[in-house]
Amino acid sequence: MGDVPARRVPRPRADAVRNRERLVAAAREMFVEFGCSVPYDEIARRAGVGNATLYRNFPERPGLVHEVVLSILARLTERAETAAAEESDTFAALSRFAHAAAEERVGALCPMLDGTFDKDHPDLVVERERLEEAVEGLVLRAQAAGRLRPDVGVGDLMVGVSQLTRPLPGTGCEDFAPFVHRHLQLFLDGLEAPARSELPGSAATLGDLRRDA
Repeated sequence: MGDVPARRVPRPRADAVRNRERLVAAAREMFVEFGCSVPYDEIARRAGVGNATLYRNFPERPGLVHEVVLSILARLTERAETAAAEESDTFAALSRFAHAAAEERVGALCPMLDGTFDKDHPDLVVERERLEEAVEGLVLRAQAAGRLRPDVGVGDLMVGVSQLTRPLPGTGCEDFAPFVHRHLQLFLDGLEAPARSELPGSAATLGDLRRDA
């Protein structure tokens, strides 16, 4: 008998791919504004698709939350690696990443602080470790070059960026956008060496953040 040809798996239609991407983008923005418990119907409305499309792609909320977190981790890693490769000034590379993280809605990683979220899912662990390695590299290189104050850690950077990019209550991401990069730059100016003050406590690591969660 001859070999049975493998069945070809049909590729998803282009419009189906776009709808899924729009849903993830809308959820990412709304998680920043309202948290990951935002009503499902509101996510569909923000994405400009019907509820049926949302439930077809993500029948359960944990699946959507997982997809959002995974996509942000991957995108942030790419932005960190690009900054490191293209900026000769180590502090400029760090600053570029921080502003890029704001654009990528880093605040939508809030589900990782939720005790019910599966932070140990294998693909999330891989992406998280890739991001940690990339951002830690930015921080260590800037400190080694004497461009970043030595008493801060990766956790300090990520907390600052996450907090400063979350919109004020009652405002949306787009309404708050004009202030984000301005305030973020003020924060970055405070990270640059030489330090102008002595910080209380010790430098925060990403491990510290996970333990707090």
